[in-house]
Amino acid sequence: MDFSNQPNSADKNDTELIEAVKNGSQEAFEEIVSRYRQRLYQTAYAILSSHHDAEEVTQDALVKAYRALPNFRGESLLLTWLCRIVINQAHNKYHWNRRRGSEVNMSLSRPPDPGGDQQQEDFNIPDIKHTPLREVCNIETGAFIENEIAALPASLRETMQLRHLNNLPYEEIAKRQNCQLGTIKSRLSRGRDILLKRLKQYGITPDDQF
Repeated sequence: MDFSNQPNSADKNDTELIEAVKNGSQEAFEEIVSRYRQRLYQTAYAILSSHHDAEEVTQDALVKAYRALPNFRGESLLLTWLCRIVINQAHNKYHWNRRRGSEVNMSLSRPPDPGGDQQQEDFNIPDIKHTPLREVCNIETGAFIENEIAALPASLRETMQLRHLNNLPYEEIAKRQNCQLGTIKSRLSRGRDILLKRLKQYGITPDDQF
């Protein structure tokens, strides 16, 4: 069955999009790209700290994902699978940069020489505050958690998003949702219990307390 002319890819969940891609829908893959490209770019950037390299790695990873998607067996979440491809690609790029002697994590601008006519140029210095692996683990876990929050029942999802993704205080959430503070706390408690059970199924234990 050809899904390519169906206009509602944005309404499909990940499993439906994967099946549509396997059946030849280019639009379904474009929706996957639209849904997760920014997250994948952030993952690549955490390793490379270069906009150009992160864009290149993200694009290459998406091409690789498109070719490999027909063999995707659903043993992990789509986002997790995509992140792993990006991480592998970014690590390859990172080590290639190191071999070229260009491993850098920050770019500063050197002002032009007041006495000369040279243009402003960028130069790079290493940043050793965070290892690439640590940053990637944080981003991948965060992406996983955000995806799981989005899958919570509607009655809990918005409250969890306002608290844990937008970092709003309880009082502000209660005001926005027009309900009592006790109701917000109850929703958060139920949402956390569900979320933690789901995360433990995948062997993930968040470092931060909810």
